[in-house]
Amino acid sequence: MGDRKYFGTDGMRGRANTYPMTAEVALRVGLAAGKLFRTSDDRRHLVVIGKDTRLSGYMIEPALVAGFASVGMDVRTFGPVPTPGVAMLTRSMRADLGVMISASHNDYADNGIKLFGPDGYKLSDEIELKIEALMDAGLDQDLAPSNKLGRVKRIDDAQARYIEIAKQAFPKRLSLQGLRIAVDCANGAGYKVAPTTLFELGAEVFPVGVEPNGTNINAECGSTHPATLSEAVKRYRADIGIALDGDADRLIISDEKGQVVDGDQIMALVGLDWARRGLLTGGGVVATVMSNLGLERRLKSEGLSLERTKVGDRYVMARMREGGFNIGGEQSGHIILRDHATTGDGLMAALQVLAVLVESGKPMSELAHQFDAVPQLLENVRFNAGKPLENDAVVAAIAEAEAALNGQGRLLVRASGTEKLIRVMAEGDDEALVKRLVAEVATAVKTATA
Repeated sequence: MGDRKYFGTDGMRGRANTYPMTAEVALRVGLAAGKLFRTSDDRRHLVVIGKDTRLSGYMIEPALVAGFASVGMDVRTFGPVPTPGVAMLTRSMRADLGVMISASHNDYADNGIKLFGPDGYKLSDEIELKIEALMDAGLDQDLAPSNKLGRVKRIDDAQARYIEIAKQAFPKRLSLQGLRIAVDCANGAGYKVAPTTLFELGAEVFPVGVEPNGTNINAECGSTHPATLSEAVKRYRADIGIALDGDADRLIISDEKGQVVDGDQIMALVGLDWARRGLLTGGGVVATVMSNLGLERRLKSEGLSLERTKVGDRYVMARMREGGFNIGGEQSGHIILRDHATTGDGLMAALQVLAVLVESGKPMSELAHQFDAVPQLLENVRFNAGKPLENDAVVAAIAEAEAALNGQGRLLVRASGTEKLIRVMAEGDDEALVKRLVAEVATAVKTATA
């Protein structure tokens, strides 16, 4: 597969108003993706566009719209709606393409573009490469004749549609009546839909991070800053806390004591519950190479497998589709429930956790600890240029660390798909050894990039 110029592991992402996250590149994405998804038949073609609450969305959305309309695609804009909402509505509105404008959990200065096919799934690497090739063609090529330009409309009820779909995912036999729920929406795309859904299902809701101003998305709030949620849980004496990220496709939970529960524990909780009910398919759960060894051991003790993929929820989803799994996700809180959604969905995952909580009658702190996590350490090493992982000293340091672990843990050294970082992760039962190995490999990487 060729080198990707614009797309990373999760669509395009970068600092807003600097290359490649400029209005011009967004225009090219609209032109290229529009041409690729426009079939030869004579019908009207449709693209739907959602966004989060970043200031730069006001610049990127019109540029995309102009690109799509100029190649003859009709456009429907949703305004702020979660990434999984765009995926769902692409399918339910029979659109040819869905677009989400968001940089997920990054701060407001970044933005990104994610694309979904007509089936609601993220586009494959192959299709993204085809779009890249078309993006570099002339801007005036293969445009629609003036009487075939696309028409553009704002869809005002997109959030209400998503809320109704989300509510259907909560078991009919249960209610959230009597439950106190703190929800941190990261001043992002879920700021209206998440509190409303929980309220309509019967809960008493205490929302934080629901006052977006264009520059406060993910700022000291949301799933990447769980301390804010823990504090809200204690302040409101909530039974459970739910934190989403900027585009609401991630979930982190806090129990009633303010203790944080990550994606691995959430996958274990829901996966084991579904297995007991005979709802789990594929014989296990799909996660990435970052998921804790403790999760793997816990599933194995129940006769279930943990399948690992590269980092990125699209790779998790690809493996789930291939192997017939219906639960997968990432430690960071991307949880994919294939019975309900085609991509990670923080609110949908929260509803499944709430179903277990209500049904069990136990406090969240008892449910939250499904397994003992093995000591795991991650260090990110920033670099400017070159390919540090091909350096001889780095290769040797990795080999030595692998030998030292001797099958009693895992070492993972990889380049980030979205920024210039080398991630060094090790886990094992011997915490001192894990610390030493991460330090040694990280030092080798730093020396190689100095």
